[in-house]
Amino acid sequence: MAGPEGPIRPRIRGLPRLSAALALAGAAVVWLALLAPLGALVAHLSPDGVRQAFATPGALQPLRVSLAASALALCVLVVCGTPLSWLLARDRLPLPRLWEAGLLVPLMLPPLVVGLLLVFLVGPLTPLGQLLSRVQLSASNTFLALVIAEVYEAAPYYVLGAAAAFAAVDRDLEHAAGLLGRPPAAVFGRVTLPLAAPGLASALATAWARAMGAFGAVIIIAYHPYGLPMQIWTTLEEMGLPAALPFAMLLVVLSLPFPLLVYGWSAHARMQR
Repeated sequence: MAGPEGPIRPRIRGLPRLSAALALAGAAVVWLALLAPLGALVAHLSPDGVRQAFATPGALQPLRVSLAASALALCVLVVCGTPLSWLLARDRLPLPRLWEAGLLVPLMLPPLVVGLLLVFLVGPLTPLGQLLSRVQLSASNTFLALVIAEVYEAAPYYVLGAAAAFAAVDRDLEHAAGLLGRPPAAVFGRVTLPLAAPGLASALATAWARAMGAFGAVIIIAYHPYGLPMQIWTTLEEMGLPAALPFAMLLVVLSLPFPLLVYGWSAHARMQR
């Protein structure tokens, strides 16, 4: 047995290194493949094309619409979604798995289906739509409709991410602050919120990118006013791919920096703990 073991041992010892090399190569291939479309976008942009696209009268109006709608959608998510996230993280809701499943449903539904279902929820012929019409509002092809569509597409990302951030907070620290005489509101503001802040910021940044890029539900209930995704789509259909690329790059520039900065800050905050 001693003889056969000799030549086998070096091969066994070499397997972890080979596996690590193969895993690294596979990771590099996946990483490059994921970034390849962004590289192709940059490679096919021309300065003249960008100048001509942005010089067109009204070309930047969809930018302002998208920024305003996404900012308002995030405000809605923070105000309405944060309490729900905290309740989920602290198991303060009955049948918590049912609540989580309800958040996963819009996440798993195709965005186009979400848009179709929103028509039956807030369309002009629905009870909610008629109620909105009484106060001179409409959730069909209006700025309000755009905000609603973005909220529905981005809400699961924020609520589930924020719930994970709250769940990661050490409960013993909260109990200790309570034993020191701090009221619950002070414990939340002084202990829970600062500790959960990196995770909350990550959830908010993800929701921002999702809201800015919302298209499936938007094209159904909020074709007008144009946001950036709709502008990209209509420009692509009417003028072709080269004319749409500058607006695609604009959407990338507005969507990515916030999540990337938050990711860096969150990583730094975790290392400091």
